[in-house]
Amino acid sequence: MLKNKLKKYTLILASGSPRRQQFFKDLDLDFEIRLKEIEEVYPPELKAEQITNYLAELKASAFEGELKPNEILVTSDTIVWHNNTALGKPKDEQDAFEILKSLSNATHEVITSVCFKTNEKIDLLHEVTKVTFNKLSDESIRYYLENYKPYDKAGAYGIQEWIGFIGVSKIEGSYANVMGMPTDKVYEYLSKLA
Repeated sequence: MLKNKLKKYTLILASGSPRRQQFFKDLDLDFEIRLKEIEEVYPPELKAEQITNYLAELKASAFEGELKPNEILVTSDTIVWHNNTALGKPKDEQDAFEILKSLSNATHEVITSVCFKTNEKIDLLHEVTKVTFNKLSDESIRYYLENYKPYDKAGAYGIQEWIGFIGVSKIEGSYANVMGMPTDKVYEYLSKLA
């Protein structure tokens, strides 16, 4: 449906995330992947969606001057926001354990920003989803880390994995957003372009 409307455009996903790539496939979009190494550093005074907006735009700015007139570049960034702190990807197993321990028996926010860049303009959108975890035992956290190795995921977990099935008691907002992209908002934005 949307694929036909976007025929005059080339959609570029600048993400190495297998989940984001799968989302674009599942949305039935034709796209290509272009990657650039970006140092994901942001000013320390930024909070919540200011961080993800900044990083999504930073990733897009790496392509400045390289886009053809019919190309739409899509970049995004996700953080877990908990106790007024951004939790990114864990540094190692110990870090992952401590992150999950802090999320146990508490509610946190998953924030994703998506940046759409063309030669003419840049648009940003973001989504916030609240996720509440049950109390997680040390044993269940260790089991998850050993078997699923979630070191490439913000907040050290994937909601679509074992920990999500046994640990998440409540979710308010977009489920897909917790996996890394608010697909409904992305689809809606692209539909308006067509």
